[in-house]
Amino acid sequence: MNEFQIEVRITPREGLLDPEGKAVENALRSLDFTEVMDVRVGRLIRLRVQAESVDAARERAESMCRQLLANPVTEDYEIELQNIS
Repeated sequence: MNEFQIEVRITPREGLLDPEGKAVENALRSLDFTEVMDVRVGRLIRLRVQAESVDAARERAESMCRQLLANPVTEDYEIELQNIS
C-alpha cells in the first residue's frame, strides 16, 4: 500500500458570480491595488490517503470531489497527487 498526498483546488465555475472574489477585488482596489482586474476565491483541500496505485488514489479523490468536496453545479476542481511513501 502506498501513501499519497492529494491537493484538491476548488474554484467557482467561470461565468458564475463569485461574491467573495468580488469583495476581495473591491477591498484590494480600495487599498490602491488598482492593477487588480479579477479575483476568484476558492478552496484548497489537502488529504493523505493510502492506495494501491496513483490511478486508484486519483479515482478515490475524484469520487470524494463528486460526492462531497465540490459542488458540480457551481464549482470546478483540479486534483494533484504526490506519492509520499
